[in-house]
Amino acid sequence: MLIPRKIPINEIYVPAARRKTLHPETVRLIAESIVENGQQTPIQVRHDGKRYVLIEGLHRLEALKWLGETTIDGYLVHARRH
Repeated sequence: MLIPRKIPINEIYVPAARRKTLHPETVRLIAESIVENGQQTPIQVRHDGKRYVLIEGLHRLEALKWLGETTIDGYLVHARRH
């Protein structure tokens, strides 16, 4: 069972290909939801030895950055490398 943990936002690397999928309006809507309800779904990251690499949850991550948060709830997963 995965247990969410607090992850420092400044230690999360977002791959360039993932950044291209960012939609500012979605970030705004998620930020509003987080203000009203809190973060409901943790993001998913893997650790590459130096930093956390985002796997899932770009819009949630950006929404919390926009809100001025320094940590985010996330699951540390062991993603397979190809």
